[in-house]
Amino acid sequence: MKKIFTTLIIGIIVASCSDNFTDIAPTSNRNGADFYNNANDFIFGINASYAGLQDNGVYGRAYWTMFEMRGDNTDQGPDQTGLARVFTEINAFTEDALNEQIDAAWIGSYRVIANSNVILNRIDPIDMDATLKNRIIGEALFLRSLIYYHLAVAYGNIPLQLTPFIPGEDLIQVDANTVYHQLVTDLQTAEQNLLVSNNDVGRATKGAAATLLAKVLLTMGNNSSAETVLRRIISDYNYSLIGNYSDLWGAANENNAESIFEVQFISGGIDQGSAFTNDFSPSGFLQNGQGFGRNRPTLVMQNAYKANDQRFQPSMGTTWVNPNDGVITTANYVRKYESNPPSENDSDVNFIVFRYADVLLMLAEAIGESPESYGLINQVRNRAGLLDIDASTPGNFMEKLLHERQVELAFENHRWPDLKRFGVAAQKISEAEPFISQSAVRNLFFIPQREMDINPNFVQNGN
Repeated sequence: MKKIFTTLIIGIIVASCSDNFTDIAPTSNRNGADFYNNANDFIFGINASYAGLQDNGVYGRAYWTMFEMRGDNTDQGPDQTGLARVFTEINAFTEDALNEQIDAAWIGSYRVIANSNVILNRIDPIDMDATLKNRIIGEALFLRSLIYYHLAVAYGNIPLQLTPFIPGEDLIQVDANTVYHQLVTDLQTAEQNLLVSNNDVGRATKGAAATLLAKVLLTMGNNSSAETVLRRIISDYNYSLIGNYSDLWGAANENNAESIFEVQFISGGIDQGSAFTNDFSPSGFLQNGQGFGRNRPTLVMQNAYKANDQRFQPSMGTTWVNPNDGVITTANYVRKYESNPPSENDSDVNFIVFRYADVLLMLAEAIGESPESYGLINQVRNRAGLLDIDASTPGNFMEKLLHERQVELAFENHRWPDLKRFGVAAQKISEAEPFISQSAVRNLFFIPQREMDINPNFVQNGN
């Protein structure tokens, strides 16, 4: 199921290992000069970009911190001091430009972008099979766009690097809308170049590029164009809802008919495993390593599930039994990434980036309130064992849709972008955690201080 990783380890060697964005691109550029000469080199190179998604600065840790815990779904957990300070600050909107997790996200994200830029810059003159070349270009554009989407949501004003960095080059910030317009162009090309399905599980497909494109268009407020893209996904790309929500989770259920794109992790002591099980499980819950109980579901998240919602039990737990002494503890924790890793931080569990339920709910959003949009929402609700809703159900349409997205996509990194897109971030966060005033809720993270120091023309995001 994860044979892409047989070449990932080799590909990682090609990727930059720098700790600084301004050093990443020239390092990758030097590798490109020596390495990117034939089709196999580019396969290894694109695999290195996929491997970059595993990094703790990307999906490995920083993204769930910034896009899930930042919202009202989860908090930092019981540990709020020492190494957990960075999570506590992000959850409470008290972090500054020196926060290590925010810095890691910037570095890890731009590392993937730098590697993708080298591929796109070098591949055109290389003699290789045209279908393979187009696929690699499409994958590089998708991966770069996926990262830029997250950077634009998180930081807003960022450098939009589309070519390998040249030493001495001035980096210029652009606003998020400029980034989104570029992503529309890139993702249209990516969708055209990619395959509907791929024998190498884990690679981007047409459906992955189209799903990200639709999400970008919704973020820009271009609902009509998003609707066209989403209808194409539904009609042409062969996805379907899995019958039982619980069958979406766990290593045995990965890359299924509902999955559109997943970050692939593989255990076995080869530095390709995920840390989600250890990060999210309560302390003492695991047989191997420590559980930190981070990304802990809030009471608001717990109460968002209606009675008999079949999504609740696979998504979160409220009590756990210590396997060592049998003591029962009441504490909320995320269950979607449960596993029994052979060693600490070495789980086989993937991270699902996009799945078909999100497509159905995004189409409802793009259409707006109508019988068809309620029908799309009800497809998702019925799978969870819930009755239909319609225009007569209490609440306005957007409130009902946002609630459905919250419970369906909980702990999958959609909540913070959703709250921003729906314009209710301050309200929802203050309701979930009253100690955070609405005035304290910032829509953008600070640019890391390291980047401010080495780029004197950068403008810092405001408080």
